[in-house]
Amino acid sequence: MLALVKSLGLKGIDGFPVQAEIDLHNGMPSYDIVGLADTSVKESKERVRSAMKYSGYNYPVASVVINLAPADQRKEGTMYDLPIAIGMLAASKQIPYEQLRHDIVFLGELSLNGEVRRVNGILPMIISARQQGEKVFVVPADNADECVFIEGAEIYAVGSLSQAVSIALGTSDIAPLAIRNWTSDVETHHADNDFKYVKGQYAAKRAMEIAVAGGHNILLIGPPGAGKTMMARAVPSIMPSLTFDEALEVAKIHSVCGKLDHGFIYQRPFRTPHHSSTMVALTGGGNKARPGEISLAHNGVLFLDELPEYSRQTLETLRQPLEDGVITVARNAISVTYPADFMLIASMNPCPCGNYGSATAECTCSPSQIHRYLGKLSGPLLDRIDIHVEVDNVTYDELQTDDLAEDSATIRERVNRARAVQEARLGASGKHTNSQMSSSDIKKYCKIDHQSTEMLRESFEKLNLSARAYNRILKVARTIADLDGSENITSRHIAESLQYRTLDRKYRV
Repeated sequence: MLALVKSLGLKGIDGFPVQAEIDLHNGMPSYDIVGLADTSVKESKERVRSAMKYSGYNYPVASVVINLAPADQRKEGTMYDLPIAIGMLAASKQIPYEQLRHDIVFLGELSLNGEVRRVNGILPMIISARQQGEKVFVVPADNADECVFIEGAEIYAVGSLSQAVSIALGTSDIAPLAIRNWTSDVETHHADNDFKYVKGQYAAKRAMEIAVAGGHNILLIGPPGAGKTMMARAVPSIMPSLTFDEALEVAKIHSVCGKLDHGFIYQRPFRTPHHSSTMVALTGGGNKARPGEISLAHNGVLFLDELPEYSRQTLETLRQPLEDGVITVARNAISVTYPADFMLIASMNPCPCGNYGSATAECTCSPSQIHRYLGKLSGPLLDRIDIHVEVDNVTYDELQTDDLAEDSATIRERVNRARAVQEARLGASGKHTNSQMSSSDIKKYCKIDHQSTEMLRESFEKLNLSARAYNRILKVARTIADLDGSENITSRHIAESLQYRTLDRKYRV
């Protein structure tokens, strides 16, 4: 007998419909799976066999052929255990196939004792299926927390094969998951990561505020111990709360990687890969073309500490996502495009000893050492970083004072006001921050007066700026004007923006 059961597959962060076709016929007992199934899918045989046994059913003594359609799409993962088991029970007539609900989509891994275990990628698969018209889903109970915000879906969370069978037959008293109203959790930032604890560094904190307000990338250059890392880790405390659509995008990526530890995403990601991370770890890839750190930082922050310590090849892979907000991971059998719209915060010492250019310490490095150290940072990469800030050591008096600096809550209010202005200006075009403005947006919203034009002309020729740097100066100036509540960009805004583009010339080799 032939039984058909609905399921889903995953490609990147998009789901696609899969139909499990289970055929049992007389012959030598065997178990064959076709339809481009990987090893984890083919290993379902023993899991399904044992789960059926411990759930009170009999494993059929027959020739079993399972086709996962469409046969030209690769199937990966263990989510097909549950639909295969349901189909085998129906095909072997242990449950009546005519009573089976054919509108249900089944997803879940089976343990040997019949329990249903969580699988990765549930969220993006169900979202894609909803867009394709599917409404009823059976998922593992451990995946329930990431499904409770999907509107218009009837989702049943089960803990065992027996519960899934009862839902499939319409005899269960298990209620579908109650849909929750999503609200961002804005008060759970770590108490220590607050700008009020950062002593001195007023210019750097001002630059951080501008960067967050406009979504600009920023590079901090200074000696060790100056507070670069501390300021970077305090950035999430001044970032605007996630919107539901942004949270959903982030949760889909984290679901694919199995990193939804708390069921959903409530805060902007803050990713800090170590400098020994490989290029694949940063950009994504591997046999299954999974997302990397830059995609996990989508709608949040990617913090690269000690930037020159990363390999040059790894750093160069940042150029395309910094420009386009996406990254395409291409492997032999698959090509996937992941979102990667993140704010880059990078920090670095100016030389191996860290004191080159310092006003309080003497550099002990030779010119060749400095040249070799900075040689990993290419001009095109630095061009894509909007703001460059030089940070020096704080003084003893600044460290000893008991006065607290401006706290993150106050800075965040200003950031939110500036972001609201940008949303009103750019929201209709699907953009949210000044850093996302296109050339046409810059021409429309970044008009400058004659004095500012002459100032830019002089700086352009003196600093040998690129066209990309020119555009980024205007974007940063637009953000400074937004923070000031100014409708027009003035020469003062241009002057401040220009000072954030001079250090790449000082340190470029």
